[in-house]
Formats: sequence, C-alpha cells, structure tokens
Amino acid sequence: MESSRVKPGLNGVEGKEEARQVAGRSLRLVGAVLRALALALTLVAAVVMGLDRQTTTIPFQLVPTLPPLHIAVTAKWSHSSAFIYFVVANVIVCIYSAFSLVASLLTGASKKTLSLAMPIAIGDLIMVALLFSSVGAAMDFGLLGLRGNSHLRWNKVCGVYGKFCEKVQVAIALSMLGSCVFLVLVILSIISLHKRSK
Repeated sequence: MESSRVKPGLNGVEGKEEARQVAGRSLRLVGAVLRALALALTLVAAVVMGLDRQTTTIPFQLVPTLPPLHIAVTAKWSHSSAFIYFVVANVIVCIYSAFSLVASLLTGASKKTLSLAMPIAIGDLIMVALLFSSVGAAMDFGLLGLRGNSHLRWNKVCGVYGKFCEKVQVAIALSMLGSCVFLVLVILSIISLHKRSK
C-alpha cells in the first residue's frame, strides 16, 4: 500500500491552525501591552490631577477708599465635581486595567480565555465610556476656567492659577490617550471574537 506523498503541515489544515495560533498569541501580546499602557496612563492622570493644587494671593477690595486686602486663595481639584469625577473615573479604570491585565496574562491560551473574552470586551467598552465622559466633564470645566463665561460674569481663573491649569491640561491629555488605548482594545476584542466565531 502506497503512503500519502503529502508532507505533514502541507495539506493546508495544519498550516492554518498554526497560523491561527500565532495570530492569537500576537493579538494577546498586543492586548497585554495596551492594557499596561492604559494602566500607566490612567494612573499618572489620576495622580497628576489628584496632587494638583496652587495657592495664590489675590487682592480683594472691600471699600474703594481703603487699600485692598491680600487674601491667600487655594485652587484644588477637589473644589470641582467635574475634577472629582475625573479622578475617580481614572482610578476605577486603572484598577480595572490591572485586573484585566493579570487575568489576560494568567489565562494565556487556555480554554479560560474563551470564557473571559466576552466579559473583558464588555468591561473594556464600559471603561471607554467612563473615560470619555470624565474627560469631557473635566474639559468643560477646564475651558470655563481658561476662558470664563461673560454671560454669567464668571472670570477666567487660569490667568491667576497658571500652574494649576497646566497640570489639569496634562492630566486630561493623559486620560484622553488612555481612552484611545481602550478604544483600540475594544476594536481588538471585536476582531478576536469575530475570528473565534468562524
């Protein structure tokens, strides 16, 4: 009886399976790197905003005939509900990033990956929404401090609290990058789930 002349791996089935495994490993590696990056970005954004505070002496005139009083006034992130929401949201996303990173590294290519893929994809989607909403709230309040509101007669405060506003801008930019990283993670999750469904 003549044996088959087709060499192992050349019949197409084994080659496709091996290519699928390599693609799955590279997708998991990219996902782990992105999760670590998201963790770092949201952690630094929360720390920068959470430590943001500046004290400035402001002249305050009670009566036009008397000299102004100089009062020390402090601007802190905790004075704004938008900034509080921003810090809390970034801390939540940072903690989620750590847990999802550990879960993705521990499961590796085992069967548990399939059972965790959908909850992690849903969690990533929730984190995208949470981060974008907190960035939007912080940007809105930050623009109010930068430009003021002439209709409500609210003055600009970034001229007085320059360092405070600069740190707010840095924190918002870092969190926005974290939002984009999570958006990429959601896209990768969708691609991965689509490939597994075939």
